[in-house]
Amino acid sequence: MTTATPNHEKAIARLRDLLGDRLATGPSIRDLHGRDAAYATPHLPDAVAFPDSTEEVAAIMRICSEHRCPVVPFGIGSSLEGHVVPLKGGISVDTSRMNRVLAVNDRDLDAVVQPGVTRTQLNAELRATGLMFTVDPGADATIGGMAATRASGTNAVRYGTMRENVMALTVVLADGRVIRTGSRARKSSAGYDLTHLFVGSEGTLGIITELTVRLHGSPERIMAATCAFDTVEDAVDTVILAIQSGLPMARIELLDEMQMRGMNIFNPDLDLPEKPHLFLEFHGTEAGVEEQVATFGDIAGEFGVSGFRSASRTEDRTRLWEARHNAYFAAKALRPGCSAVLTDCCVPISALAECIARTKVLIAESGLVAPLVGHVGDGNFHLAILIDPDDPDDMARAKTLAGAVNMIALELGGTVTGEHGVGSGKTAYMRAEHGEGWDLMAQIKRSIDPLNIMNPGKVVEV
Repeated sequence: MTTATPNHEKAIARLRDLLGDRLATGPSIRDLHGRDAAYATPHLPDAVAFPDSTEEVAAIMRICSEHRCPVVPFGIGSSLEGHVVPLKGGISVDTSRMNRVLAVNDRDLDAVVQPGVTRTQLNAELRATGLMFTVDPGADATIGGMAATRASGTNAVRYGTMRENVMALTVVLADGRVIRTGSRARKSSAGYDLTHLFVGSEGTLGIITELTVRLHGSPERIMAATCAFDTVEDAVDTVILAIQSGLPMARIELLDEMQMRGMNIFNPDLDLPEKPHLFLEFHGTEAGVEEQVATFGDIAGEFGVSGFRSASRTEDRTRLWEARHNAYFAAKALRPGCSAVLTDCCVPISALAECIARTKVLIAESGLVAPLVGHVGDGNFHLAILIDPDDPDDMARAKTLAGAVNMIALELGGTVTGEHGVGSGKTAYMRAEHGEGWDLMAQIKRSIDPLNIMNPGKVVEV
């Protein structure tokens, strides 16, 4: 719970003059904007603003800067490390009304969108063009939020993350200045790469109000598949050899035996053996996909693959990936009534099997249930550590486990988060990962936001 300070109240009064009924102070709206999809402790904003344009966002920031009122950008609230939780109160700026696709440049394979456009909304608009926006974090997140958190997902192994798919931005800074970074050109050597400074900045440097994103051609043929292995190591070794062999895999997802148990409980029709699985997708021409599948089958055969099932019909593929995207709910089916502490890390692919093996030892020692899923094509995996929400000991053990996994990832040359981001949940590990580089991040933050009003308490310490 937060109580507005006199300065915050002055800012709210001026914002009400600017926005009218698009400034909300009701408890239910504030509560919705005081939490995200994970375990972070909620904090209420003092008010929620719903701007319509870059100009209104700039006006909001000028007012908040004058009154030193904190501002937290809000997309759809699907982040997992407390990114959108307003730790210092202030104004939550909800960009959901800024949801127009401004241009689709099909010949240049790019689109210009406002930040409130969701990935499924953009792909629906692209359907007639034969193009697709490929970043798929699972949740139907806003593209502005995905850029702010440098999201990735199941397609990243082939098509890249938001880092590779954002070409240009319009950003409103803490003092209300509007800057434009990058361009629609495919490359540039002109100055600092400001676009990618803001991609992944989690709202601590400015509010993204327009994006130019890269598009890709829809493949002629898509085939999905599942296959089982006796051990996680066999599954990971299959992936490593497939990538080293140059197979252009579109998706390679690992689900361990505990996750598969939850999948079968949550999706009774799935009926897959409770063994480590890979969920796969192949894109290309008719002949190319057939060749990819055959080559992958040969590689997997060297590691004892079993139960290889393929699906080329759209409805069958959709069913398979819906099951994967519902992995969080499937995990919770293993312990009805539970909550989950979610964490992720990422390591070089060659270290992935060791990282997972050591993680599984830690899980066993903790006495907790923690099913594992991973985007193994790029060395990233996630744990859903199941806890009793009313048991402080469960929470303490879960956080200890998550922290230990983070340190293993760093020891193996990796990062404490490949997807979830830092928010407030992983700031404790930033010094260990970045050393003096973390101090430089704070210096950049102070130079752009000297009053520390942009999402304070996240990513860096200032």
